[in-house]
Amino acid sequence: MTVIATVFIPAKTAEAVQTAQYASVGTAIIDKFTATNYSAAPAVISVNLVTAGGSAGNDNVITKTKRLQPSEVYTFPEIVGQVLLVGGIISTIAGTASAINIRASGREIT
Repeated sequence: MTVIATVFIPAKTAEAVQTAQYASVGTAIIDKFTATNYSAAPAVISVNLVTAGGSAGNDNVITKTKRLQPSEVYTFPEIVGQVLLVGGIISTIAGTASAINIRASGREIT
């Protein structure tokens, strides 16, 4: 068994459509998930943790329409420590395109 600290989602702008951002190739433990609203207006983001073979929806939403004020950074304590099994996905959707940057890191066990 190998444990590797890794970046799951390199810093990027969250899309305004539901997007699979990361798929686990082993067991993944999320250590940090950050979103920053870099726009001049409030913006929202939702995050789903999807099991292998599933799709993002209300049954696996962990954070729904989290409202971020301009320049606000949020570290998602409800996501930190969550475990994804093989094929599990972190999926996001932003309410506005070009408003929120995201980044996630953690450990992958293979």
